[in-house]
Amino acid sequence: MAVKIGDEVTLTVTILKVLDNGMSSVSIPSYSFPFSIDTLKRTKAGQKVEITGFVTRVDDENGKVTVRIEGAGLVTVDVGTVSHEPAPRVRQSR
Repeated sequence: MAVKIGDEVTLTVTILKVLDNGMSSVSIPSYSFPFSIDTLKRTKAGQKVEITGFVTRVDDENGKVTVRIEGAGLVTVDVGTVSHEPAPRVRQSR
């Protein structure tokens, strides 16, 4: 199935470093820039985490898609790194 603008997609990222402010520095496959996301306190470096976003741009010629990650910004990645399977919703305890 082809990725289209507006599709909700999932990216699997690897936690590089957990920061003191509740954010984590992550590695996104085929994205060569630093990126941070909000994570749970029990997150550990090396852990794989799924994040979801919505496709805002599709470049079929170069095999790239741009995904808007809620509260974190835009990333442009290879189309092969995204999945149409939604990531499970995580409930945070209060």
